[in-house]
Amino acid sequence: MSRLNKIVPDGWTSKRFSEVFEFLSTATFSRDELSIESRGIGVHNVHYGDIHSSFSFPILDCNKEQLPEIIKQEVDQTKLQYLQDGDLIIADASEDYEGVGSSVEIENVNGKKITAGLHTFAVRDKSRITAPGYRSYLFKHPWVSNELKKIATGSKVFGISKTNLANLEIVLPTLPEQQKIARILRTWDKLIEQQTKLIAAKERFKKGLMQKLLSGELRFPGFEGEWEEVQIRKIGYEKPAVIEPGDSLYNYYSIPAWEEGKPLVVNGEKIKSSKIVVGPDTILFGKLNPRVWKVWKVEVRDNGYVNVASTEFLPITPDKSSFDVEFVFHLLNSHVIKNEVNRIIGGSTGSHQRVNPQDFYQIRVLIPTLDEQKKIARLFTKIDQELDSLNNELGFFMNQKEGLMQQLLTGKLRVRSTN
Repeated sequence: MSRLNKIVPDGWTSKRFSEVFEFLSTATFSRDELSIESRGIGVHNVHYGDIHSSFSFPILDCNKEQLPEIIKQEVDQTKLQYLQDGDLIIADASEDYEGVGSSVEIENVNGKKITAGLHTFAVRDKSRITAPGYRSYLFKHPWVSNELKKIATGSKVFGISKTNLANLEIVLPTLPEQQKIARILRTWDKLIEQQTKLIAAKERFKKGLMQKLLSGELRFPGFEGEWEEVQIRKIGYEKPAVIEPGDSLYNYYSIPAWEEGKPLVVNGEKIKSSKIVVGPDTILFGKLNPRVWKVWKVEVRDNGYVNVASTEFLPITPDKSSFDVEFVFHLLNSHVIKNEVNRIIGGSTGSHQRVNPQDFYQIRVLIPTLDEQKKIARLFTKIDQELDSLNNELGFFMNQKEGLMQQLLTGKLRVRSTN
């Protein structure tokens, strides 16, 4: 008797994966043999990395997504197995447990030649008991997801074998319920997609506006005259005080834990290596791995601890008599500084690349009067607030979909087909 019997709702069933799906052949081309920019041999290939990072939704719409194309010329196309609408592509490897079993169901192939790629399984419903749009949710059932993690092997990279996947038990609602669940979740995906596009459009608008306003190409009415050219050092740099290792407690702004556009702030941290002391209105520029842009305006925590930051940050505390803090923050996040930093580091890459502090502080920028700085800063701050609101709404939509999905896929919330 299946272990799933106790948790499968009335009318639903459980089956081994291989009873429902047949495995298709895959084409294991490396990243170097694929390209989005270059024209290849007319055959697309879905790499496992695309499933983890490039595709935002469980349904891969081949009309909307730009798929990598095979550029390796000496390929025997007669040996390739092309995918059809409804086929499922499953990543068989992941760097973390959460990514185990990530998958996409493809639609709107429309005659395109598409193959499943490196570290993937491609499967097709041979039983006709799964609904289009539902297949990519099969591994989202909590019990199935947990079983996937159990069969994943490896240390740094977790993988699942074809044999283990074939024997995996999956939970299947009735076909009409699958269709209704798929329609409901697709509605949420469309809402999330629309919100994502709205955010992207707002960010493009901000970027274009920054290029014009921070170069002086576009001016607000009432402001005239030449802007002053100054070095970043002149904006507000003083050699920061350094805290050495000790038992005292601090609020620590950590650069290695940088995520979602800000550093991790640890309260009550005991210092184990040298740190710099930061105060209110200090702006931190991350010199480590500048390809991942890191600029942060310190929000001092008044809890009795000294505020310190990693020495991988370069501090700037603007002189408020001549420079607006918000303006400087936006300037450091702009194309103006990014272009200069790229010039400084040249073609160097890698997570251990660092910007030379002397080179950074010598970067020259054009600065308007203090009043014009404030006018520009207020506009960008308003746009950032709008972006924050849009992103908060996106997070709400995603959380709502996640909660609804768990209810629907476990049968805690039942739906009935109107067909």
